[in-house]
Amino acid sequence: MEAKDTFFSKKYLINCRGSLLDLSQPRIMGVLNVTPDSFYDGGRYFQEKAISEQLDKLIAGGADIIDVGGYSSRPGADHIPVSEERDRIRPVLDLIRKKHPGLIVSVDTFRAEIAREVVEDYQVDIINDISAGEMDPPIFDAIAELQVPYIMMHMKGTPQDMKERAHYEDMMKEIMDYFSGKYDQLRKLGVNDIILDPGFGFGKTVQHNYQLLYNLNQFKIFELPVMVGISRKSMIYKTLDITPDESLNGTTVLNTIALMNGANILRVHDVKEAREVIKLVERYRTSTKNS
Repeated sequence: MEAKDTFFSKKYLINCRGSLLDLSQPRIMGVLNVTPDSFYDGGRYFQEKAISEQLDKLIAGGADIIDVGGYSSRPGADHIPVSEERDRIRPVLDLIRKKHPGLIVSVDTFRAEIAREVVEDYQVDIINDISAGEMDPPIFDAIAELQVPYIMMHMKGTPQDMKERAHYEDMMKEIMDYFSGKYDQLRKLGVNDIILDPGFGFGKTVQHNYQLLYNLNQFKIFELPVMVGISRKSMIYKTLDITPDESLNGTTVLNTIALMNGANILRVHDVKEAREVIKLVERYRTSTKNS
C-alpha cells in the first residue's frame, strides 16, 4: 500500500459554530453513550459523577469531538420514544456546556425534533444520524435550516431489523449508490458540511465489514470526509473469539488500517489509544513522503 497516496491528502474544513475544524489531519470522536443497553458501554454513564469522569477522560485523552448518544443502535435494541431520548441526553449536554462551553459536541440522533432542540438549546455543533434520513426524513430539512455539519451513515433497515437484512448482491455498489442519492438531496437543500459513515456493523455481516474496510478508499470519490466507527465491534470480537471488553487491541489494529485507507475521523471509546494510532501513522506517512 502506498500510504502517501491514500490518506491525509485532501483538505477538508467543516464549520462548527463559526469555527473551522480541519479534517485534513485525522480527528477523534469520543463516544459518550447514555443508554442502558449499548453493546459495550451501556448503563455505565447515568450518574452525573460517572458522566463527568468519563467526559474528563475523553478530553484528557485527546478527543476533538464528543459524541453524545441517547438512543441505543445495537442490533435488536428497543425503540424508544422521543421523550426518553430527550430525557437521557439533555442533562449530559447541560453538564458539557457548563464545564466545557467551547467543546465541539456531536449528538447521535436520527430525529429531526431532537436535532433542532440540541442545536438551538445547547449549540451542538454536529448531528450524527445513523439512518441518513431514512428513519425520520424531516431531518434533512432541519439540517438545512440549522446549517450544522451532518454525518450520514449507511444502515440497511433499522437497529431493530438490520441483522436480518444483511444481504447484498453488490455491497459496495449499493452503498455508493445510497450515498450518491443522499448527497444529491442534501446539496439541493443547501447543506454544506457532509461527512460519510459507511456504517460498520449496521446491516452487515462480519465479512461485509472487512470488505468495507478493505474498500474504504473508494468513498474518496465523493470528496467528502469519512468517519469510521469500528471501536470494539463484533467484527473484532467475533473474529478473535473474545468479548467487547477484550477488543481494544483489535480496535487499534483496524483503526490503523482505516487511517491508511483514508479515514478522517475515528469514532472510538478509547481516545488515548486512538490518539497514539494517529501519531504513529502520521509518523509513518511523513517518513514515506520524505524518503
